[in-house]
Amino acid sequence: MLKCLLVIASLVLSSAFAQKQSPPKDPNEEWLTLTGEEPIVVARGGFSGVFPESSALANELAVSNGLPNTVLYCNLQLTKDGLAICLSDILLENSTNIEQVFPKSRKTYEINGKVYKGWFSVDFMSDILFTKVALVQGIMSRPSVYDGVWPISAVDDVLGLKRPVWLNAEWETFYQEHNLSIISFIQKALRLMPIDFVSSSEIGIVKGLGGAVNSAKTKLIFRFLGATETEPTTGKQYGDLLHELAMIKTIASGIAVPKSYIWPVSREEYVLPATTVVMDAHKLGLEVYAHGFANDAVVGYNYSYDPVREYIPFIDNGKFAVDGLITDYIPTASEAIACYVSFRNPINSPRVGEDPLVISSNGASGDYPGSTDLSYEAAIEDGTDVIDCSVQISKDGVPFCMETSDLLPTTTAIIAFNDKTTAVPELQQDPGIFSFDLTWPQILTLKPQITNPFLGSSGLVRNPAFKNKGKFMSLSDFLEFAKAKGVYGIMINLQNAAFLAAKKGIDLVGIVSTTMIDAHMEKESTLNVFIRSDDTSVLTAFKTNFPTFIRVLTVDGKYGEVPKKVADEIKIHADAVAVPRSALVEITNYFTVSSTDVVAQLKSANLSVFVYVVRNEYVSLAFDYYSQASLEVSTYVDFFHVDGVITDFPYTAKRYITCPCRPVVTTLGYSILPPEVGTLLALVPEEVRPRVDPPSPPLDGKAIVDPPLPPVSNVSTTGPSVPATAAAVPNISNFFLSLLSVVVLTFHAHSIL
Repeated sequence: MLKCLLVIASLVLSSAFAQKQSPPKDPNEEWLTLTGEEPIVVARGGFSGVFPESSALANELAVSNGLPNTVLYCNLQLTKDGLAICLSDILLENSTNIEQVFPKSRKTYEINGKVYKGWFSVDFMSDILFTKVALVQGIMSRPSVYDGVWPISAVDDVLGLKRPVWLNAEWETFYQEHNLSIISFIQKALRLMPIDFVSSSEIGIVKGLGGAVNSAKTKLIFRFLGATETEPTTGKQYGDLLHELAMIKTIASGIAVPKSYIWPVSREEYVLPATTVVMDAHKLGLEVYAHGFANDAVVGYNYSYDPVREYIPFIDNGKFAVDGLITDYIPTASEAIACYVSFRNPINSPRVGEDPLVISSNGASGDYPGSTDLSYEAAIEDGTDVIDCSVQISKDGVPFCMETSDLLPTTTAIIAFNDKTTAVPELQQDPGIFSFDLTWPQILTLKPQITNPFLGSSGLVRNPAFKNKGKFMSLSDFLEFAKAKGVYGIMINLQNAAFLAAKKGIDLVGIVSTTMIDAHMEKESTLNVFIRSDDTSVLTAFKTNFPTFIRVLTVDGKYGEVPKKVADEIKIHADAVAVPRSALVEITNYFTVSSTDVVAQLKSANLSVFVYVVRNEYVSLAFDYYSQASLEVSTYVDFFHVDGVITDFPYTAKRYITCPCRPVVTTLGYSILPPEVGTLLALVPEEVRPRVDPPSPPLDGKAIVDPPLPPVSNVSTTGPSVPATAAAVPNISNFFLSLLSVVVLTFHAHSIL
């Protein structure tokens, strides 16, 4: 089985490798590294963000998915018989299944002043470890389906890939206590093997290797740990040693530091101004390598859960660039260097030709409370082509922009208007506080509230410092704002028109139409107007009164095929279709399983296709996208060829669409290929492969066409909204408490290195 998986992997690799060529150097490029050359990417344990660290597959995929000069990082350990292996931690149970294989072999040792209990390489012969023990993923947010598949790698296995190699060595005193020496091993290895980098967090090891290292062939690196941790040779804290770079220059050619040494992060998880560490080291002739990068770790909110955005300040800030990035996710670091630095990817470049549209989802709602002036301003700054307004109606008939008619998720209504909590089963299961039960002046007394779609499932929150910032926008204000900003287009989303007419006496279509006429939108020649709804009758009404508006039908639900008859029926009512992500890619247990033909089927009916809602948070992504939202965007844009991407984070989508490394426009010799659907799942042994869900059914044509909108009722005959039941009120209280809990949530990035 292992051989079969290697064959499959090699086929994938041979296809991808041809695309990974270093981009040619532009004379206008200026890398502010010590040598002036572009930073290198160092693969910590290979592609360990997905596969068990230092497994054969992790190393192979690091080679194929990275730049040609990608360096393979091996955390060195010695076995009882002195053989060198690559494992992430001195405690073997953190990266292997040894605890299950040898449950009675647990030992306790004191190492560098700390007591460790667990399983250690010095207690096992190499042949036992190679044949009986297998690697596992050490971080729970990553795939566990490859656990127990791949054997431990020896240093010779890594060297056999004929790529630059970085050996990290620790715990010399501990090994000496077991009649071994990591210094002696490396001294011999340097005479026999081409080793490009050797590092250690122990000054004693760095000094001990000094005489054996040929600086023309091997770079000797001193690796800093956390600022308050103690360096075992000197007894000093690493934070204090940072002030002794001149001394370190006498024993090493470079330093590797936690990324927070360079761009610190506050307790509130916001990135602070950069330190002078890189510039200070460069002045002394020391190279600087930053470690601790991982796409699935919570870092500064400034980065909007976008790992590419985190890399850029380290390599392209106008003052300095680190000489290398040590990372668990090779593709992301490689793309940042090859494609996304400022001189290769100007984010605010104008829209070109048939580029797909970037459409906001309530503005830049991933960074600011949705549908506020701040979110719309940010969306435009991020390069959004089409800004959107989901129209809600107040009790006194004012149309305004808000994600839903229920104000609980998006405002502080629960504080001021708890007595307005009602149950409206026609709209949603849970009780809420609805816009049509409050006047516009009452709504303006509220504060907006940022939505956190993954708070309950993963504890992830968005930009908490701005969670209640911004001002609400009426539809009239939104239209004037859009015209003043000169955007490509606006998308007006109409919801619940039939309910409002029948139950609340509100003519949503009429009110919006009047507002559009008052703003002279029917006469706009440069601003494209999209009318979006899940109700075909709403679209029909606008076709009659505003024939130049582009009608977009939202087709939600679970489906994997659109029969021709259904597509043709949609075309009668709409010019475009908004489809959920799940209609394009079937996903099981966070693995992509198969792709559908939904986009092609809709386009065959001459319909444009927009996909929604794309988000940055890694928990919203299949493993195949490597916890990197721009790779999901690449799938929709350059595999399915959608006409638009509706997203909470417009910057991420726009940056990819304007990227010179897109396969259809690449000018750099480096191409970002959309991940091949189903590849990662194919690398899982069949006997442990997750059970795949059956394909989604075809779209039911009966659900497409809606009945004509009902006449607008006399509101006096409809009665008030039904008060929430006593049993339902605690649900609202719990919801409110969950929102308050955002204040006290604390996030910690994974311990990476």
